[in-house]
Amino acid sequence: MAAEIVNSPSETGTEAPEEPFDPAFALHRGGKMAIQATVPVRDKDDLSLAYTPGVAKVCTAIAENPDLVHDYTWKSQVVAVVTDGTAVLGLGDIGPEASLPVMEGKAILFKQFGGVDAVPIALATTDTDEIVETVVRLAPSFGGVNLEDISAPRCFEIERKLQERLDIPVFHDDQHGTAIVTLAALRNAAKLTGRTLGDLRAVISGAGAAGVAIAKFLLEAGIGDVCVADRKGVVSRDREDLTDAKREIAELTNKAGLTGSLESALAGADVFIGVSGGTVPEEAVASMAEDAFVFAMANPNPEVHPDVAHKYAAVVATGRSDYPNQINNVLAFPGIFAGALQVRASRITEGMKIAAADAIAGVVGDALAADCVIPSPFDERVAPAVAAAVAAAARAEGVARR
Repeated sequence: MAAEIVNSPSETGTEAPEEPFDPAFALHRGGKMAIQATVPVRDKDDLSLAYTPGVAKVCTAIAENPDLVHDYTWKSQVVAVVTDGTAVLGLGDIGPEASLPVMEGKAILFKQFGGVDAVPIALATTDTDEIVETVVRLAPSFGGVNLEDISAPRCFEIERKLQERLDIPVFHDDQHGTAIVTLAALRNAAKLTGRTLGDLRAVISGAGAAGVAIAKFLLEAGIGDVCVADRKGVVSRDREDLTDAKREIAELTNKAGLTGSLESALAGADVFIGVSGGTVPEEAVASMAEDAFVFAMANPNPEVHPDVAHKYAAVVATGRSDYPNQINNVLAFPGIFAGALQVRASRITEGMKIAAADAIAGVVGDALAADCVIPSPFDERVAPAVAAAVAAAARAEGVARR
């Protein structure tokens, strides 16, 4: 019989009804994180240093030289995790309050894997300009901004406007984190099968934040060709129903000039990348090129079930932790922010993102195999390798300030 937990009695003294035990609810009760002091306050001497009157000396020094804020506060070690709750995991638009468990989870992953403190901030607005203005006004307290679970196409404009107005890293993880880890896995898959990125033609299912970012990033990294498909088929120049973001993608991608359905685009393709959900018919997977790669990353149900993908593909990856080759953003964002904060980068450049992807791929090393083209999220080498690569790239590109 399943174990049970009982809620605490109410203020009226009435026993609350019993509820079935669920480990997820048990773990989340009271939240998953807390603020912890890094200095003791044991007596009046400690108090006078940590607070008044000692703190006034530090405040005055920062007022005279604002750069000292990075040395004498937590600013350079903390990231704001900002959402409006409109695109939460696979749950969609569930609102700011319901998004908080995910934002807390993101914050503890920052700390666990990158040693970076992070604060969840869920905003009660979905207006693009209001989000931008709010984050700009919060920015003096933070060394970086991680945008999370904000729906497309607003996420593109929000990130762009914040990057223009702030001198700290702004990073929409749903876009760039997914793209970075995908590129890392793709580099190793190509290496395993004796090819380069330039030899590959990829088809991406999904033209939202992740799909658009992956397409742009793979082009930046030198892929041979890539096309993107949405619910209506290939995002091509001849379509008249495209948003601005999709119109841009249509101009940048699809050298082959493909039109029609996702399934038709997969014929002869080297790579399938799924970030959309839905199901790809087995016959479409079977039509792909020899030694193809299937990265079906929808959660909890991949676009192509791994058992089906393995019939036809040389390398199979998913977004799930219970299959090999998990494409997991936690391989990227903790180390990226750790490296960017370490050198007080003013922004995160394409070169820094490519350096992160190369570092993740490099961790695999001699373990490279069909079921190991990407390291485990629990491989302790990943975040330090990514942080070092990102910091070096920031210095090389002139965006580091220390």
